[in-house]
Amino acid sequence: MSVAAHQERLMSVLQGPHISEKSHLSAEAGQVVFKVRPDAKKSEIKQAVELLFKVSVESVTVMNYTGKIKRHGQTRGRRAAWKKAYVRLAEGSHIDFLEAD
Repeated sequence: MSVAAHQERLMSVLQGPHISEKSHLSAEAGQVVFKVRPDAKKSEIKQAVELLFKVSVESVTVMNYTGKIKRHGQTRGRRAAWKKAYVRLAEGSHIDFLEAD
């Protein structure tokens, strides 16, 4: 994989922050929660966060969620599967999503 293709993949690994009560509580402990691509690896998530936010990452923990089966009348369907990543930032690093530039 070329350097340009690798950079492009890293830019698409993070799909956005995952905002919830639990993620807010983990933010107080120095963790940030992201929704990531289902095929993303821990090392790619770490590199992507360090590249995009210019912070140092201590560790990454991932959780896979399978899509739930839902019904609408007689029609059955399935929600998409997704992956969530808990990123622990190194001491002194901080990411604030509410901050305006």
